[in-house]
Amino acid sequence: MKLDGSFGEGGGQILRTAVALSAVTGTPVEIDNIRKGRPKPGLSAQHVKAVEGLARICNAQVTGCHLKSTRLVFTPGKLSGGNFEIDIGTAGSISLFLQCLMPALMHAPGTVRIKITGGTDGQWSPSIDYMRFVTLEALRKMGYECEIKLIKRGYYPRGGGCVEAIINRSSLKPIDFEGNKCSHVEGISHSSGLPAHVAQRQAASAYKRLCENGYESRILTEVNDHPSTGSGITLWCGAVGGIALGKPGLKAEKVGEIAADAIIDELRSGASVDEYLADQLIPYMALAGGGSFTTRKITLHTKTNIWVTEQFLPVKFKIEDLGTGLFRVRV
Repeated sequence: MKLDGSFGEGGGQILRTAVALSAVTGTPVEIDNIRKGRPKPGLSAQHVKAVEGLARICNAQVTGCHLKSTRLVFTPGKLSGGNFEIDIGTAGSISLFLQCLMPALMHAPGTVRIKITGGTDGQWSPSIDYMRFVTLEALRKMGYECEIKLIKRGYYPRGGGCVEAIINRSSLKPIDFEGNKCSHVEGISHSSGLPAHVAQRQAASAYKRLCENGYESRILTEVNDHPSTGSGITLWCGAVGGIALGKPGLKAEKVGEIAADAIIDELRSGASVDEYLADQLIPYMALAGGGSFTTRKITLHTKTNIWVTEQFLPVKFKIEDLGTGLFRVRV
């Protein structure tokens, strides 16, 4: 199968979903124009490591898997269980790395245990807490058996975070994610290499904002002294979340407010899943053979993931505008 890597969102999403579904279906895939429109076209270090990692576990033959490559051919072999260790080598997102592997690894004949070193909390990717408490909780309802253990956080630019994922053979069932009855927000505010009050102020600010908008919450604080310096906060309630990261010049109070405002917008909309979980669920719904959710925004990531998934699996997604500010996605 040939895919145009510049289609739709035109980023790493096409690569991650394509190689994962290639491994599941046994269909070789050739991807051209990888990340063609990005400031730095081609594969980055985290893309290379993700493809190499999946190739090891499914005994694939790969050509073009190197930095800045805009063409890759992935020919899958047989998936295997076992223990693996992978170092992304940068602050590249561990969450995006797992996005590439997880749809395939639940089909391995035995348990797959992977220890991954890289970034746990970075820009333009789900935080590891979002993966643990939003993505994974939604997938568990569908029958996915996985545990993600956070060993150490890693922030940009140093990275060095560590996560262990334990994935068991799973059989998915269709789920209709309808409405969000959750009213109590949970969260973790964290920091490393910074004064303890940074994480505390992030949490207090988020708590205040949520309270002002009628939401009860419990936000834990986590203060570390890892080699990697940074801070952030992730909030979740059912299948929606809010993420914000600290950065120089941005007050801790503002970080907390950004995360709180993000989840408040999702909760007020009445959507069953947020816009970020929406695109992540697409391949799993197809593999389950059905399901639906409502969301307040159909992102280009979601549309792109639908297009890639439909190339590999005999499914057809439908998007319905409900006229209430929400969309329903069904397969």
